[in-house]
Amino acid sequence: MAIGTEVVTKDCTALTDSELAEMADLSNGSRAGFGIGFLSKQREEWVLVTHAREEGKLRGYAMSTLERIGGTPSLLIGLASYTRTRGSASALDAVMHDLYRRAVLAFPDEDVLVGTRIASPSGYRAFAGLEDVVPRPEHKATGEERAWGRRLAKRFGLEAQLEDRSFVIKGDGDLTGLLDYEPTKEPREAAAYKECFELLDLEGRDTLVCFGWAMAEVLAEGTLPA
Repeated sequence: MAIGTEVVTKDCTALTDSELAEMADLSNGSRAGFGIGFLSKQREEWVLVTHAREEGKLRGYAMSTLERIGGTPSLLIGLASYTRTRGSASALDAVMHDLYRRAVLAFPDEDVLVGTRIASPSGYRAFAGLEDVVPRPEHKATGEERAWGRRLAKRFGLEAQLEDRSFVIKGDGDLTGLLDYEPTKEPREAAAYKECFELLDLEGRDTLVCFGWAMAEVLAEGTLPA
């Protein structure tokens, strides 16, 4: 965790109206554009909310859940948003570190699937340190990987909108949950993933369903994100 970054995770049901307003303010002007009304509804869909603050100021947040999908331990990030300032990377890393800490407590000695939706290459920073990230450039997804794409799309309530060969979830122009991370300076790793987004209609709010594996031994070490 970055020095000076305070992270707190609690139940979504404990979110106050003032916290929702603070979260909406952070997302104001971003591609995600999560408003108070949208966040209030999402509060009912997810179990945990994680806030990252620096000197008391909100720098990022995520709504997530730890559950089993078909018996497989899973960490699902329904939505997240981060500041566009220099503190964005620290906030993202701090949130992910806390979520992984909780994952190893919930699923000791087990590999954990990490899944979310993103709309820009920068979002792949959230998968730092994970194995077998899908989709990825120059990789033809296996049948099982495509099946995981369908399972996640179904969990997000969007199975009918998934194109399972490209992992694109077609939007309808309305607000949708995603991991919103677009720092002022694009991360180095983002360039390698740009081709995965060529089919996205951003005005229609398409997203890419993505996942990777946090291996049990790495989770136990507490070194993620790496």
